[in-house]
Amino acid sequence: MHCVVVCVLSMVTAVVSSTSFFDFVVKGEDNVDVSLSTYAHNKAILVVNVASACGFTDSNYRELQSLYTKYHDQGLEILGFPCNQFGAQEPGSYADIVAYTQRNYDVTFPIFQKVDVNGDNAAPVFKYLTEALTGSFTNDIKWNFTKFLIAHGRPYARYATTTSPSELESTIVRILTTNSHEEL
Repeated sequence: MHCVVVCVLSMVTAVVSSTSFFDFVVKGEDNVDVSLSTYAHNKAILVVNVASACGFTDSNYRELQSLYTKYHDQGLEILGFPCNQFGAQEPGSYADIVAYTQRNYDVTFPIFQKVDVNGDNAAPVFKYLTEALTGSFTNDIKWNFTKFLIAHGRPYARYATTTSPSELESTIVRILTTNSHEEL
C-alpha cells in the first residue's frame, strides 16, 4: 500500500513538473482559444479566479487594476478567470462580466471565459496550478480571488482570498527585477 501511494504521488509530481503553464489553452472573448504561451514574455503573471458579487470584489479589482497599471509595462500580466463555484457570485455572461469590470473598475487586464476551478470539470490550468502550489489542508481553491503567481514561467506562490493584491507588490517587484526563476 505504501509503495502505491508513493508511486502515485511521484506520477503526479512528474506530470506537474513536465508541464509548463504556457502549455495550456483557455477560452477568451467570443470563446476563442487563447494559448497561455501568448504571455511567455512576461516575467510575472498573476492568475486570479474572480467574481462580481463577492465581498472581496471591490478591493480586489481596484488593487489588481492598480498593480496592472503600475507594472504591466515592466512585465506583469494579470489574468482574470470568472468562476461561479463559490456562492453563485459570478452568474453573468462573459459580456456582462467584462462590462461590469470596465464600468466599475476600469479593468484593462484580460478577463477570460467563466471556468470551474475545483472538481472534475475544473479548467486544466487550475488543476495544474493547484497541484503545483498546494493550499492549506487541501489543494482545492477555497473561495473567490485566490491568487497564483507565476515567476518566469513557473508556479511560484499561491495566496488566499484574504491576501490583498497590494500585499503582493514587493514580491512582484522582486520577480520583475530578476532574469530567471533561479534568482528568486
